Amino acid sequence: MNEGELLRDHINQFITLLNDVKNVEVQIDEEDQALLLLCSLPLSYKHFKKTLIYGRDKLSFEDVKGHLLSREKLDNKFGLDSKADRQASVLVASKKRDKRCYYCKKLGHVKADCYKL
Repeated sequence: MNEGELLRDHINQFITLLNDVKNVEVQIDEEDQALLLLCSLPLSYKHFKKTLIYGRDKLSFEDVKGHLLSREKLDNKFGLDSKADRQASVLVASKKRDKRCYYCKKLGHVKADCYKL
C-alpha cells in the first residue's frame, strides 16, 4: 500500500489476492492472512501494527480488517485524511516556528508567550 491510498481499496485488493490464491488451492491460515495484511501497510501504520500484534494472543483477518476500517473512519472524521492535509499541517507548524518575539527577539514564540515577561 502506498501513502495516501485509500485503506478500503487496499483491503479490497488484498481480499481479491487472497481469493486468487485460494482458487489455485493454496491454503493460508487465518493468522497468516492477518499478518500479511498488516505487513502490507505503509510505515505510517507502524504503531498501529505493533498495538495489534503485541496486544493479542491470536490474530484473525476479520479482526485486523475491522480495526483498520475503524481507524480509517476515525482518521476521516477527526484526523488528517490526505497527504495534502498532512503537508499543509507541516507548513502551518513551520510558520509557527518562524515567528519572532518582539520582546526578547528570539524565534519560535510571540511576545504574549514570552518566558522572559
